[in-house]
Amino acid sequence: MEFFAVNGKRPVRLSEKTREFAYESLGHKYGLNTKEAPCVTLDDYPNFAELSRIKKYDAVIRKIAEASPIRICDGEKISGAATLGNAINHLVPATFGGKTVFGSVSHLTIDFETVLKKGINSISALAEISLEKYNGSDRQAFAESCVSCLDSMRIWHDRYLKALECREEYKANYDNLKKVPFESAESFYEAVQSLWFTFAFVRLCGNWPGIGRIDYLLGEYLEKDLSDGKITLDEAREILAHFFIKGCEWVCGGDYGSGDAQHYQNIVLAGVDEEGKEVTNSVTYLVLDILEELGISDFPTTVRLSQKSDRKLLERVAQVIRLGGGVIAVYNEDLIINSLVTYGYGLKEARKFANDGCWEVQIPGKTFFIYQPFDSLQILQNKTLENYQSGGFDSFEELYSKFIEDLKVKVCELCDDNMKRFVDPGAPKNELKWKPFTPCTVVSVFEEGCIEKGLSYFEGGPIYNMISPHIGGLPDTVNSLYAIKKLVFDDKKVAFSEFMQILKNNWEGCEPLRRYALDRYSYFGNDNDEVDGIAVRIVKDFADICDSMKYKNGYLTPAGISTFGRQLEWAPHRMATPNGKRAHEILSGNFSPLPGSDKEGATAIIRSYCKADLSRTVSGAALDIKLLPASVNGESGINTLVSLIEGFLELGGHFMQLDIADTALLLEAQKHPEDYQTLSVRISGWNARFVTLNKEWQDMIIAQTGSNM
Repeated sequence: MEFFAVNGKRPVRLSEKTREFAYESLGHKYGLNTKEAPCVTLDDYPNFAELSRIKKYDAVIRKIAEASPIRICDGEKISGAATLGNAINHLVPATFGGKTVFGSVSHLTIDFETVLKKGINSISALAEISLEKYNGSDRQAFAESCVSCLDSMRIWHDRYLKALECREEYKANYDNLKKVPFESAESFYEAVQSLWFTFAFVRLCGNWPGIGRIDYLLGEYLEKDLSDGKITLDEAREILAHFFIKGCEWVCGGDYGSGDAQHYQNIVLAGVDEEGKEVTNSVTYLVLDILEELGISDFPTTVRLSQKSDRKLLERVAQVIRLGGGVIAVYNEDLIINSLVTYGYGLKEARKFANDGCWEVQIPGKTFFIYQPFDSLQILQNKTLENYQSGGFDSFEELYSKFIEDLKVKVCELCDDNMKRFVDPGAPKNELKWKPFTPCTVVSVFEEGCIEKGLSYFEGGPIYNMISPHIGGLPDTVNSLYAIKKLVFDDKKVAFSEFMQILKNNWEGCEPLRRYALDRYSYFGNDNDEVDGIAVRIVKDFADICDSMKYKNGYLTPAGISTFGRQLEWAPHRMATPNGKRAHEILSGNFSPLPGSDKEGATAIIRSYCKADLSRTVSGAALDIKLLPASVNGESGINTLVSLIEGFLELGGHFMQLDIADTALLLEAQKHPEDYQTLSVRISGWNARFVTLNKEWQDMIIAQTGSNM
């Protein structure tokens, strides 16, 4: 049995039985099984319709705990499974009167550290204290819900113990699950089981949490067990592999539009702890081993690297990247920590950073997070240039200033509108009051601050509450402004008013000028200081706008740069661009060059991207680079990848996704999907098996693929 690799062969370290388990899971066995039981129903619950919303939620979670199918996979080493199919659709898997009762939560990484080190009993004790504290107040119902949901988790836990107890072949699973996650883990095996069981319950209830820093969470347990001779590295690898394989339990195959496997269960590796000590340990390398061997793309993994990172780690990361699939991405740890400290976080807190289940930066287990994406190109076209009916500007500076004014209006509107969803505008001045919102207790109990405040994740409970504006289409806006600057103001190839009419007419009858605009100028991604300078200015001005909203109504408003594939949905609303693209074309993704315009290679792309002060994009700024397999072959290929990573770190990058992809291979997979079921590609903050993308998404990925070397 082999697991697909774009470039080279995957090594074999795991047992044949574990590899067979992985093959079954990736082959849709458990995902299709999950779909057989989509949800529980509350139709038989007495007087359900008359209950308050939070009491309905508690009843739903209790029914899920009592009635969801128990699944024990053949040969599994850790137990627990999210077996209700509607959870795959980002819903609490319960209905009443045939309708879904509640939506669910994602874009967060919950507090697994407390679960491992103190156990859920410590959280339950905190909930009981909160209930006593808020008894008789408007926060009593939430405190009661915390107690109820944790009790529901105990019911689910007991059901698994009973199922395992009667099967002798799973005695090890039973013994290992007896105390965790309710008591603190004492061994590596218990820690992995505790982490998985907690994660599985949260996702069983419809939520999509990130995992966060798995080597930080598990490393000390493994190092102690290795030192005490209680486990070998090979045994630990087998146990940890089952964590990753179990995480594929929602793989169902089929066409999912933007792809399967995007459940935000992202992982972070390496980096320093809160004291500044390097975290990298045996778990770090075991995770890389497992990703390398099985090619599992359901846990997109980002490695925290710095200029001080060990060369051994850089090379190991490069080896996994080279196989393709885009499973590994890179954070520039030093820049991100400095960015967070400058933004106002304490140094120890900043060092704890992970992701939100995608790649946006947050402090795990303490952060409410939503991001607000928007298309800057449409602001330029529709507002600043008035749908290409503008009367004109006397200079490029006047044009640029008007664009920034329009950008500020948009960002402030987005932030204000989102804050109104959560904050009661009728509260007394200087007294924040969050509106009652959709119940979400199952995630709230794992977010520091919620139980203590008696407020849920959606009601201001977490330590940090964040609404992050994300500018999209930035390279397209930069290229458009640059083309106007050159064609109209510098080279005077066309008058402003005439150019607006040409663009309004979608370049019809002006092919020579269109080709001139496309081919004559060097656009973003080619290390051209003139065009890159526009990107530098926009990033600074956008960050300034976001910072001007900071702390309004108690929210942080860090800037971010992304599209997350929205260039597809934006395309029908976009007009022709000044740099020669016709209306409705699919353009750039994230903070990456327009496909086909990057002519100077990957190094030039990184240089263009890094010229902006990316420490100002506190939430994140994603760079995507796709390389052909031939460009990274052999020992020199490893050195090439390491050099690209080192350049990214040295020049001040933020987040980089390197993927090894081959246009010919992707075209073949389009024709014969049955032969490429496990072929993975990086999309943005997630990976997807290529054959589960619809054709529109597949075509976009193919268009982005090519040689940057």
